[in-house]
Amino acid sequence: MLAILAYFMLPLFWLLIASTKTTSDLFSTFGLWLADEVSLLGNVRETLTHDDGIYLVWIRNTLVYALVAAGGATALATLGGYGFAKFRFAGNRALTFIVLGAIAVPTTALAIPTYLLFARAGLVDTPWAVILPSLVSPFGLFLMRVYTQTSVSDELIEAGRIDGAGEGRIFAQIALRTLAPGMITVLLFTLVATWNNYFLPLIMLHEPDIYPITVGLAQWSSQARGGSGSNPNLLALVTTGSLLSIIPLVAAFVILQRYWQSGLSAGSVKG
Repeated sequence: MLAILAYFMLPLFWLLIASTKTTSDLFSTFGLWLADEVSLLGNVRETLTHDDGIYLVWIRNTLVYALVAAGGATALATLGGYGFAKFRFAGNRALTFIVLGAIAVPTTALAIPTYLLFARAGLVDTPWAVILPSLVSPFGLFLMRVYTQTSVSDELIEAGRIDGAGEGRIFAQIALRTLAPGMITVLLFTLVATWNNYFLPLIMLHEPDIYPITVGLAQWSSQARGGSGSNPNLLALVTTGSLLSIIPLVAAFVILQRYWQSGLSAGSVKG
């Protein structure tokens, strides 16, 4: 808990200080201290209402992309990791090495091929262009494979089979309870990765109404620093919008960290 708060403390502190200032104060006052006049509430109000409330649309889009992608990626990684760990089939070892190799491939290297593939499928400029690639998580799959091997005992699975339970029932009623901490870890990793994803939606999406928050704030920043027709006042809105966009991630970590604590203590006390 304290480590998570410490991880977010410095950027949160800087964004909070920056969000209390007007654009002129950002450049005329000390960067790590408040201005003479605190403008946080005014900046928040202006951020939420600017351009007919487009910021709220971006936040809604980001929530949809992140929650759907994180939930789907966690489900696929859990099913795949359990299958890799507890079933023996031809090519199991080879597929494991392929998954390890996929982890080493940077996502930016796959952005252009993904764009060409989605363009042929007619999915460019749709929410699926962001959600579908985020469902594939080689790291999550490998993590769940390792976690399943160490946390779900073969004896427990065999006992369920002897009692007449099917594989689906064993997975749903026995394995899932043990795998919860690992699933929460994959969920949070994918949630943060999708929430902070910038390059993929930048090349996939062209309509501001379906932008995530990262691309939307980047557009505001470019408008603030542009040449003719620029709007320098948007810089204060960019910092305020960045502060507001971090709050859901901090809340997710604080709410879900108890599952890590329960996972660490599981099995430490014998009944």
